[in-house]
Amino acid sequence: MAKVTFIEHDGLEQVVDIPTGWTLMQGAVQSGVAGIEGECGGSCACATCHCYVDEALVDFLPPPSETEEEMLGCTASERRSNSRLSCQVRVSDALDGIVVRLPEAQS
Repeated sequence: MAKVTFIEHDGLEQVVDIPTGWTLMQGAVQSGVAGIEGECGGSCACATCHCYVDEALVDFLPPPSETEEEMLGCTASERRSNSRLSCQVRVSDALDGIVVRLPEAQS
């Protein structure tokens, strides 16, 4: 279980406990985080779960797959060096305390 802080583009924060093995998107959608749409349900087929992960923890994450890289090219908001699709980030104990910022628009 990891405690994840989602910060929406307007600064609204929501802290969510996400079970190990779930994705950030699953935890966000299950908890009603408004800034994550996840239209494809987590199959890396849209870019509506785009997020900016805590830069201090980027290196602890596996690199984006080729498919995720392609989808990150389709985001509605600016792509940054710490951009990820939240459906592709699996939660582990190492991510406990991570801060995830959400872009202004997902679609």
